[in-house]
Amino acid sequence: MIIKDITNYLEELAPLHYAEDFDNVGLLVGNYNTKVEGVLVTLDTLESVIDEAIEKKCNLILSFHPIIFSGLKKLNGNTYVERVVLKAIKNNIAIYSIHTALDNSFKGVSFKMAEILKLKNTKVLLPKQGLIKKLTTYVPIDDADKVRTALFNVGAGAIGNYNDCSFNFEGFGTYRGNENSTPTKGEKGRLHTEKETFISVVFEKHLQNSILKTLFDIHPYEEVAYDIVTTDNLHQHIGMGMIGEIPKAMDENEFLTLLKEKFYLKSIRHSPLLNKPILRVAVLGGSGSFAIDAAKSAGADIYISSDFKYHEFYKAENQVVLADIGHYESEQFTKNLLVDYLTKKFRNFAIILSEKNTNPINYI
Repeated sequence: MIIKDITNYLEELAPLHYAEDFDNVGLLVGNYNTKVEGVLVTLDTLESVIDEAIEKKCNLILSFHPIIFSGLKKLNGNTYVERVVLKAIKNNIAIYSIHTALDNSFKGVSFKMAEILKLKNTKVLLPKQGLIKKLTTYVPIDDADKVRTALFNVGAGAIGNYNDCSFNFEGFGTYRGNENSTPTKGEKGRLHTEKETFISVVFEKHLQNSILKTLFDIHPYEEVAYDIVTTDNLHQHIGMGMIGEIPKAMDENEFLTLLKEKFYLKSIRHSPLLNKPILRVAVLGGSGSFAIDAAKSAGADIYISSDFKYHEFYKAENQVVLADIGHYESEQFTKNLLVDYLTKKFRNFAIILSEKNTNPINYI
């Protein structure tokens, strides 16, 4: 088994195109064709984690956070990032990061938080825009079913819980081929009118190359007429955060106590309590202040995330309780999620949960 086998499966859960533009995901150190001896799963790749990988004979580290985030101009070992990369290279250890690709996955970081709290009726808190495109093409009526089916087979026409979705109507297309043309229907040099089917399908943008290749391969015309536009539609299954409901409404203090127990917290930073029951809960792993307004708009009674700044707590505005549980604490179960996911596929292979606590923040 090679690294590419592992990462291909990971990318079924969290395709790299889900990642934010600022992020650095994928294979950061190593070669995809390297044979894998064992996989160590961690939140952060530190020198101690490299040592653990060496000890446990794992030559692939699956890290949630990328150790290389901004560009490296030197590798002198002067920073912890440089030392990690040098030690990994020296010991033939590959490092793969999944970060915001998993943040935006429907079954990713925030999903795991929601699962820990037993939330039901969950949906994405901040669905992503710009991921859905629309293809329009024109096909001779006799070929419409064949073209439509081929497009469906490579992922076009999937909308939420529905597949094979399209819009169609019939009309007439005209064309005149020049002396270099070889028209499928009609004769070159003469105006031809063909009864055609207008076909429109949506697709996720990462599928564009395969969809266009399929269209060109299957379409009967020498020159294929088509349009592609990017829509502003929200993708309901891709995005940051989750919102749902706990099984039964709880008193605020009771819920905060439960939250401390479930996430093994020593403390919670929170905005003023509102003296009303908690039922609707929003969560977002990692730094989540950017989604405060979304949590309020979604009607959350409490929004659980981390890294809120002093003035950001004012944004609660007596509409929601903001609960900052800590960055590491909000993402701590992510490595369990990844180990469970990989173990289901690779049952007879070493998928090891790192024992290192990489939280840089301490409490007294």
